[in-house]
Amino acid sequence: MDLENQKRVKEFADQYGPENIVVLLGAAEGEASGLAAETVTAGDPTFAGPLTGVQLGLTTYHVCEPEMKAEFDEAVYEEQISMMEMVLDVDDIVDEMKSIRDEYCKYL
Repeated sequence: MDLENQKRVKEFADQYGPENIVVLLGAAEGEASGLAAETVTAGDPTFAGPLTGVQLGLTTYHVCEPEMKAEFDEAVYEEQISMMEMVLDVDDIVDEMKSIRDEYCKYL
C-alpha cells in the first residue's frame, strides 16, 4: 500500500472511527492482499509509511471473498470483476485475508 493511501486510511480512521471503516482490497495475489491488509490492521510492516507502528485493526476484505461478492449487484460484479476472478487464485486470497482478519482485526 503506497504512502498516500496509508495517509488517507489513517485520516479516515481518525475522522470516522476505526470501527466504522471497512477496507476493500483488490490485489491480484494473496501475498499482496495480505500485505495491504496487515498494513491497515497491524501497521506498516515495511516501516516506511504513516501507518508504521499504528495498529488500526480495521476490518479488511478482498473484493473476491464470498462475503463481499454477496454484497454486489450480480450484473455489476459480472461486468467489473468476474473476468479477473477467473485468473486469480481466489482460495489463496481468501486464506490470506482470513488469516489477517483472525490475527489483527478488532472490528468484525
